[in-house]
Amino acid sequence: HTKPRLIIIIILLFIRHFKNNSNVSCYRIEPGTIAGIICADVLLTLVIVIVTYRCASFRRRKIDNADKVYMNVRANCKS
Repeated sequence: HTKPRLIIIIILLFIRHFKNNSNVSCYRIEPGTIAGIICADVLLTLVIVIVTYRCASFRRRKIDNADKVYMNVRANCKS
């Protein structure tokens, strides 16, 4: 029964400590910077998706072409 009380006391002490130290400076990020980061992230994601799709389709085409059987039959060549 003393463990929950001890945890509550520790939490209350932390809250009191951080309330008293309210002069903590935070780093401010401008909205334009955040918008730039989000746009760059979306652009990079699109580039990765497009490159992955192109590589996969090239590989699929290569496998499909390897499965075809090519025969050089003169009967099919009508001259």
